[in-house]
Amino acid sequence: MHRILLIAALSILGLSLAACSSAPAPANSNGTAPMANTSRPNTNGPIAAHDVPGAPPGAPTRPPGGPTGDPIDTAKLDADIDKTEKAHQSKPADAGATKALADAYFARADALTEARQYRSALGDYRKGLKLDPSNESARKMHDQIIDIFNQMGREVPAEGTEPPAMRK
Repeated sequence: MHRILLIAALSILGLSLAACSSAPAPANSNGTAPMANTSRPNTNGPIAAHDVPGAPPGAPTRPPGGPTGDPIDTAKLDADIDKTEKAHQSKPADAGATKALADAYFARADALTEARQYRSALGDYRKGLKLDPSNESARKMHDQIIDIFNQMGREVPAEGTEPPAMRK
């Protein structure tokens, strides 16, 4: 059920991101552009939800292809991956250790997806699917993220070039 909600949220987010990047600024009743928010210095235009305070209007808030979304605390998830990686390295033929490592990657990918860090999540889904290619829910999330990038005309990061998570 949780994955269905994530898929629905990804679909809605994809549509809203496409609208955010292509929608013209709303006009005031007199046909002029709205005044800038005075709490943001040196701006002459409308403020978008993804603008960074103090950045010039229209300036990218993050480097292209870099992480996007909300920073999150991944310390516990990172520790789980480190622990299960060590167990997997000591017993690479152990199916239980392999599945545990895949599940650790999927858990962090799910958290990154919830934080809208889709490029970073994609990397973890890819790592987990290499270990457990039969995980259908992870495969669906992986494919959904790629579909959203494609529908928005955004470049899908090549495998191995996904950015690290934005951490708190």
